Amino acid sequence: MLAKVRERSAEFDIIHFHLDLLQHALFTDLAHKCVTTLHGRLDLPDFLPVYWAFPQMPLISISDCQRQPMPDTANWLATVHHGLGPGLCPFDKRGGDYLAFLGRITPEKRPDRAIEIAKRAGMPLKIAAKVDPVDADYHRTEIKPLLDHPLIEFIGEIDETQKAAFLGGARALLFPIDWPEPFGLVMIEAMSAGTPVIAWRNGSVPEVIKDGVSGIIVDTMAEAVAAAHRSAMIDRLQVRQYFEGHFTAARMASDYLDAFERLLASSREPRRAAE
Repeated sequence: MLAKVRERSAEFDIIHFHLDLLQHALFTDLAHKCVTTLHGRLDLPDFLPVYWAFPQMPLISISDCQRQPMPDTANWLATVHHGLGPGLCPFDKRGGDYLAFLGRITPEKRPDRAIEIAKRAGMPLKIAAKVDPVDADYHRTEIKPLLDHPLIEFIGEIDETQKAAFLGGARALLFPIDWPEPFGLVMIEAMSAGTPVIAWRNGSVPEVIKDGVSGIIVDTMAEAVAAAHRSAMIDRLQVRQYFEGHFTAARMASDYLDAFERLLASSREPRRAAE
């Protein structure tokens, strides 16, 4: 794929990559027209040496928090938060009476915290989540024993159509993460549906959620349990309006266009100086 892009590179003003590493070595001489959006965590040991080796390659982060492992060592062009297209998670003004957990059954997502919140709050919890092979032992030994409770319902993996109804029908989404989440797309999916998010103060959470408006940010289990009860008082229309003001696909596209225009302008400056 990269070889084909390289062959046709003269046809494009901008080449926008969504790969982590491989393109940096192959497109160094075209850095003036290349940009990479990084989608994962950046504190992994194999990544930083590559970014240090190719500092001229422009990068886009999906949150400011994502940059923290290498704030001064990379050629950051912009931060562009994710956005959703219209209709993917339509607004549900009614909501429901259950807490929702949506994602993967993995230690950093902390489904065990979600289960504890629901049990301590005395509220039903629906878990829609996939179990990847790498997390099968964690699911079997740590999570499955916690599911045998009348308040807990494990649904399993759901598709995009089911996701909209699942999020829209919830009182609140639980996002009890225990890792530096680069963005957390499920937060804005819930907000699009009008469902407030209860999230631990980790990673991008403070950038995505406006505390008290589109959700509640917590630091402890006691705060999370209290937030589960308080979530019913958050205006679902207000949550949706915050989403529309910050996390639409149109806003995301506009931010990318601004970044592309800056890249093109900077690539023309050396030529002007030479002239």
